[in-house]
Amino acid sequence: MSSVVTDQGIVHYEVVGRGRPVVLLHGWLGSWGCWLGTMEALSSRYRTYALDFWGFGESDKRREKYSLADFVDLVDQFMEQLGISRAPVIGHSMGGTVALNLALDHPERVEKVAAVGSPIDGRSLNIFLKLAGYPWIAFLVWNSPSLLRLGIKLFAPWIAANWSQWYQLLMHDLSKMTLESFLWSIHSLHHTDLRPRIGELQMPTLGVYGRGDKIVDPRQAELFDSVPAARVEMMAGSRHFPMLDEPEQFYSILMDFLAS
Repeated sequence: MSSVVTDQGIVHYEVVGRGRPVVLLHGWLGSWGCWLGTMEALSSRYRTYALDFWGFGESDKRREKYSLADFVDLVDQFMEQLGISRAPVIGHSMGGTVALNLALDHPERVEKVAAVGSPIDGRSLNIFLKLAGYPWIAFLVWNSPSLLRLGIKLFAPWIAANWSQWYQLLMHDLSKMTLESFLWSIHSLHHTDLRPRIGELQMPTLGVYGRGDKIVDPRQAELFDSVPAARVEMMAGSRHFPMLDEPEQFYSILMDFLAS
């Protein structure tokens, strides 16, 4: 387990492989662990860094703010501390929206950017995720852990085709979170809208979506049409976690994007 101290706290991360650096960002309720298979697949050519956002996994939880802007600052500081001046940044779900924000706010940091199942417009989120961003609902859900776990298990087959693997990952990650990170991160994501700025991206850009995604509307992929150097991949057998649902195809897409 590795960590780095930033101005705002301690960031946990893991590293796999050798070669050019690639930064990986996880989604809501997740941690770096969702990227383990991807890191191993890329390890022969790339040195992959997967970090935990504030309030998630093993990163610092002594905070009050968990907005996307906070996460963008975290990634910027993380890369600065590790001497990664510029690299491809790849994010899943919320992490992809953070990656796109980073590419827009700090283009000098981002060589290429990829968003996997990520909302460009936060209103594309599933209604249950939107509701989780209301304080009184989040408080009720968070303080009914058995009900929360039951609800997640019932809906798991609609979230990931390989739902048993995802459910085990989630149960581990959920135990590491706080009410504040649970609430304010999804609240911020719901109120994010990158449509007015997405066309400003000049670096190579990749959007990957599962055709059966019930968490983020896969039609978000159409919003990449305004990006000059964008490529979109729609994965027919995937839901919200293409890296778990169709791993070999996902790895192939990512390797081709990184090498191109």
